[in-house]
This record gives sequence, C-alpha cells and structure tokens, in this order.
Amino acid sequence: MPINILDPKDNFLGIDKNSSSFENSKIVIQSLPYEHTSSYQEGSKHGPKAILEASHYVEFYDAELDKETYKDLGICSLEAIDFGKLVDAKAMELIEQNTDALIKENKFVVSLGAEHTVTYGIVKAFANKYKNLSVLQIDAHSDLREEYEGNKYSHASVMARVNDLKIPISQVGVRAQCKEEAELIKSTNRITTIYNHQLEDKNWIDEAIESLSDEVYITIDADGFDPSLISAVGTPEPGGLSWKQGLDLFRALAHSGKKVVGFDVVEVLPKKGEILTEYCMAQLIYKILGYLKF
Repeated sequence: MPINILDPKDNFLGIDKNSSSFENSKIVIQSLPYEHTSSYQEGSKHGPKAILEASHYVEFYDAELDKETYKDLGICSLEAIDFGKLVDAKAMELIEQNTDALIKENKFVVSLGAEHTVTYGIVKAFANKYKNLSVLQIDAHSDLREEYEGNKYSHASVMARVNDLKIPISQVGVRAQCKEEAELIKSTNRITTIYNHQLEDKNWIDEAIESLSDEVYITIDADGFDPSLISAVGTPEPGGLSWKQGLDLFRALAHSGKKVVGFDVVEVLPKKGEILTEYCMAQLIYKILGYLKF
C-alpha cells in the first residue's frame, strides 16, 4: 500500500515534519470520507478534514498530563482514502485492506470516518490480528438494525455487522433504538448496553470496562455526546455523555490494564459558522492518545 503523507500544514495538530513522519510516528491517522447511507442530514464526508483543520488550534501541552503528548509518540496523518465508486461491501474491503496494512507496520491506527459504517471495515482488520477483541461503542444509537432502508451496510446497521463477527460489544450513551434492537440486546450476553438514563448510576464506568475483553477497539460516534456541546452531527439526540463523563471513561479504561488497540471518531457533520464539534473531537483524540500507554 503506498503511504501518502499529508503536508504538515494539513496534518493533525499541524506538527513539524520530524514529529509527523511515517517512520518516526507510533500513531497514524487515516481519513475515511465514506458517505453513502446517511439517513437524516448529509455532509459527514467533510468530517475528517474538518477535524484535522480544527486540531491546529489544540494546544500541544496537556495540563492534566503535564506533557506534550505528540513529542512522545509522533503522529503521522495520511491523505484521505479515495473510494471512487466503491460502496457497501467493496468499500468495507478497501478500508479493511488499508487498515490491515497499517497494523502490519506496527502503527497505532486512529481513523476519522464520515458515516459510522466505516467502523465495520476497520474492526475486521483489527480482528485479523487480535483474537480476543471487543468493541467499546460511544453512541446515541445502537446501530444494531439488521438492515436499514434495504441496506445491511447502513450506518444504522454497523454494529449488527460487528456482532456478526461474534465480537463482544459494550455500548455507552444509547438513547435511541428500535424495538428489534432492544430485543437483540436482551437476547445475547455478547452485547452490553449502558443506556443514557443509566449514566447517573455510580458504577456505570466499571460496568462498561468489566464487560470488555483484554483487547479493546473504541468507536466514537460524535452523537454519543451531549448535543449542547457536540451538535454538528448527522442524527442528534437529546442527552448523552458530558465532556467530563467521556474523559472519565477513557481515563479509567487506559488505567484498567486492558489494551486499547485503536479507535475511530465518526459522524461529525461540519456546519457553516460552527467549529465546536470538530474542535472538541480533535481535542478528544489528543486526550485519549495522552491517556493510553504505548
């Protein structure tokens, strides 16, 4: 797979060439502007670029961690994948192939998606290497419909496809689902769902982490967060995680002894005159990288 690197003026954080070269970086950020099944608002294909642009305003120094995280890790940003006319299964195959190639280069892969469907291709690649994989899903929606609008590769079906792989799923922040999704969750021990109304419970973070295996992939749908903070998303829902709740969860997971193998951020839909969503997601990526142990 050819490795095409973004120019420093366009890469994550806008960091210098030495700290963003492929060879010197533990972290690789891939952009997956795939949008084919958006069912409410369209425009998530612009999300990856918007996050990268917003990241240029994130401070290098993290006061909580007392370090400039990028200097410890190196963060390389790749040019966006061109899907051409590929959709559904063919698009997922391309994502799996590209992600697999990066994993084989021993890189920690962070993916910026458009619609949530991309997570299926990514998870398939990680499942090739990690046989004890589980998925932590931050989301307003279960995304467990067998198909939606006649397409089993819909963004509303992405976790149903992950479930087909028999990979344990722990969902956090769900507050919108159909009856069939709720029944599926009740019928299996492989899916743990912590609903939005359960986030007031004292032990919800422990429950989420305990339900995961020792090797964890994280998928973050931006609509999993409170829309008063994160509003530029395709399918917003009232409620959701606060910024503090999100950081508390990721910090606890990083300190739990479980191995986080990669993560993605999806469903950011930039809106003219609003920058808070993409900025917060860029900040979140940097915070998670700072929490993790490599």
